[in-house]
Amino acid sequence: MHNAERAVANVNATPLAERRTSHRWIVMGLIFCIWAIACADRANFGIALPYLKKEYAISNAQAGVLVSLFSFAYGFVQIPVGLVYKKLSEKTAGILFSVFMVFVSVFTGLMGTTSSVFLLQFYRVGLGLSEGPLGIGCTNVINRWFPTKEKGTATGLWIAASKLGPLIVPPVCVAVLQIWGWREIFYVFAVPGLVFAALWFFLVTNSPSENRFCSPAERRYIAEGIETTTSRAGPVVLSVPRIPLLDTINRTRSVSELTTVPQVFCSWNIVGVAIGYGCMIGISNIFMSWIPTYLITVKGFTSVKMGFLASAPFIGAVAGNLLGGVISDRVLHGRRKPMMLLGALGTALMLLLLIDAPSDVFYLGAILILSGLMLGIGFAGYSAYPMGLANKATYPTAFGIVNCVGQIFGACAPLAVGFLLDSYSWTSVFLYMVGTALVCLIILCTVVEPLATQGANARVKA
Repeated sequence: MHNAERAVANVNATPLAERRTSHRWIVMGLIFCIWAIACADRANFGIALPYLKKEYAISNAQAGVLVSLFSFAYGFVQIPVGLVYKKLSEKTAGILFSVFMVFVSVFTGLMGTTSSVFLLQFYRVGLGLSEGPLGIGCTNVINRWFPTKEKGTATGLWIAASKLGPLIVPPVCVAVLQIWGWREIFYVFAVPGLVFAALWFFLVTNSPSENRFCSPAERRYIAEGIETTTSRAGPVVLSVPRIPLLDTINRTRSVSELTTVPQVFCSWNIVGVAIGYGCMIGISNIFMSWIPTYLITVKGFTSVKMGFLASAPFIGAVAGNLLGGVISDRVLHGRRKPMMLLGALGTALMLLLLIDAPSDVFYLGAILILSGLMLGIGFAGYSAYPMGLANKATYPTAFGIVNCVGQIFGACAPLAVGFLLDSYSWTSVFLYMVGTALVCLIILCTVVEPLATQGANARVKA
């Protein structure tokens, strides 16, 4: 038998269980689709908002309340859910994820049946409470299913999904509006979540150890460099190429991992990143909820042009999310802060160009795409950053804090826009967003980059 034939025979003789499967990427695909659907379910409200305002004769401030109720409810459940995920068994956590996905679809559909502003408020709160656990569930699964060197890329894909949802919403909503009306928007978007909830239930477990589609070889690959070095959940690299100037600006430090819940709550790094995250989410929420109204009422665009331009920030954001995650992993060797800092600065500069912008489709489209690119390029870092401080047990709590503070701060932004528009003009709105991005930049400068570690006994305050 020739050598080539022997090699083929040996490969064919290898037990399937010992071949390294790639089921983690199927899991990632489901995470991507589910999170895109969930974010579309929250974003479609912005397209329906001008029609809701007309039908129910509500003011800008009341509209801002309606938009913000979702984010307040979403943020409210983050810390409790993070603590619950820490205690749940692997099987229970997986089942709970599917249940909440079903609730998200139910509350989305119910918004199309509403007959009053009160019911709209109730359904928005219900949607926020239902969708809140999904974000922590997604990042918790990413944290358990991917090796350290792939976490940034996987997180970037997850964040990109959050922008893909709002990207597809405007054209789909415009088509539905042309055929039916605003109520049918919510019926159409309620269906996909039910399908993917069933797929998740049958294909995904909370970690690879109990998944029948994940081979032992893939489980070893996922665990490589994590359990063998330290219990830390995130980008723990004991030997990382140094970039002296960047590491000085970036405040790269050896930090002790956060192994207990009190340590997580007392970490300024976690709290500081959470506040910065809130600033950027606030800007994203304004793009999602108020820009369609701006394009119709101020710029006078038709629904078709509005649909294209309302999608523009999220075209850039999807590209920024993917680019930021890959650069963070492969070029910056796990450093998260540089992309976060670049995102905050670039967003502020792009928003300045939107003040008194001409009513030109190409100009607005280009600036909105670039604004989304800058907004999205650092987003993956906010989710991956806590992985570098917390271990796998405390990560859900750490991310719960980041997402809780982030969502509550972000919820204030659409509400503030409503009050600003009732008293001033859209110039004040864009200046508010510029100021928010600069606040994020300043706060990020105060936190450290927990790239290199010397183990759990490192004596540097986290």
